[in-house]
Amino acid sequence: MKIDILTLFPEMFAPLEHSIVGKAQEKGLLTIDYHNFRDNAEKARHVDDEPYGGGQGMLLRAQPIFDAMDTIDTDNARVILLDPSGQKMSQSYAEELAKEEKLVFICGHYEGYDERIKKLVTDEISLGDFVLTGGELAAMTIIDATVRLIPDVIGKEASHQEDSFSSGLLEYPQYTRPYDFRGMTVPDVLMSGHHENIRKWRLKESLRKTYQRRPDLLKNYSLSEEEKLLLKEIKEESHSSD
Repeated sequence: MKIDILTLFPEMFAPLEHSIVGKAQEKGLLTIDYHNFRDNAEKARHVDDEPYGGGQGMLLRAQPIFDAMDTIDTDNARVILLDPSGQKMSQSYAEELAKEEKLVFICGHYEGYDERIKKLVTDEISLGDFVLTGGELAAMTIIDATVRLIPDVIGKEASHQEDSFSSGLLEYPQYTRPYDFRGMTVPDVLMSGHHENIRKWRLKESLRKTYQRRPDLLKNYSLSEEEKLLLKEIKEESHSSD
């Protein structure tokens, strides 16, 4: 995968040189190039200006962005604008991006963008209903969520297929050594070696966590017959403990 990032602060992306994303670059599975669009700005390197019609703050000018994009190979690329008013980021969106060969991220600052910048864009994405001072942190988050899904980036594909949200449910609780830590023990079913019982326990606990913490996810989740029975048990157990 090839990723190009338009930003005023390339140095902010140092974390992408480490951990999973850094290893992906070392393996040759990923290339990231940074473009400081201030280098393309006319008028004494100014990248922002006052909005026409008046208003608070400054807007990112179109010219530096358009000129920076002219230096990038954007053929068949997804061009992503980080924008609080955009589509909300999700696991399914990361899975979609992981199939692409080229991604371009435009990271803005100030109060917003000249609307004409959006002519360059295929996707407008937001991390959620809040505002950041710039698009860099959002871009890093989306890149991290996406790159880990590229084949061969993580050793075992199953390691991310069972992540929270990948299946539509939150991930089940997990444990490792020691069995007994300060009086807190691992559920016996996980020590049993009985794979079918472990599978059922994990599924039920995944449903339980989703029901308790993110019941909204269940509205759009297609339950299997087994899951319907397990969820019924969970609700009965919840009511009996009230």
